[in-house]
Amino acid sequence: MIYVTGANGYLGKTLVTALLERGHAVRGLVRPGSENKLPRGCQAATGNALDASTWRHTVAPATTLVHLVGTPKPAPWKEKEFRAVDRASLFASVVAALAANIEHFVYVSVAQPAPVMASYIKVRSECEAHLRASKLNATILRPWYIIGPGHWWPLALIPFYKLMESIPATRENAIRLGLVRHAEMIAALVQAVENPVTGQVIWETKEIRQRDNITQR
Repeated sequence: MIYVTGANGYLGKTLVTALLERGHAVRGLVRPGSENKLPRGCQAATGNALDASTWRHTVAPATTLVHLVGTPKPAPWKEKEFRAVDRASLFASVVAALAANIEHFVYVSVAQPAPVMASYIKVRSECEAHLRASKLNATILRPWYIIGPGHWWPLALIPFYKLMESIPATRENAIRLGLVRHAEMIAALVQAVENPVTGQVIWETKEIRQRDNITQR
């Protein structure tokens, strides 16, 4: 059983579908009234993602929890939302995971450090620190920007990224802060779910990109 928070979101809906197609049982957390937005075959769990007391009883018997709740389309002026949603939901998921004796926690963070989006990175760093302190076995994925439906504008930056990757002095940062395709991100999440770790590991953009080919073999 895989438990997914944010199961009807930008990544969640596609991930749930992929996991179901690969034979996993999946339970998705959604707000009351949004059960019909989940892919067919996904078990619905309802609650407030910011308040573990409303849904932690629905996690067992899951062995893996994938946390995908976050502020849509992050921007520098959304600092209050980052703290109210991103931080609060991660803390709630850790509470629920510990209560349910989850064996593996999967978290989508953000590439860091970076020259922009300081408030977003700060909150995600706090979330990572809280997850580390929990001692849960965890895989942390750190994409910078995920290209996909409704998120195509960064395609115009590809020539710039190619140039920066070709220059030794900027190559490492260009790759770490590079663009990740939606399909690559889903493939990486599937790989994380199917390959639970002991301890905690971090996948940067380079590792995330490599997972697409692995999943399709």
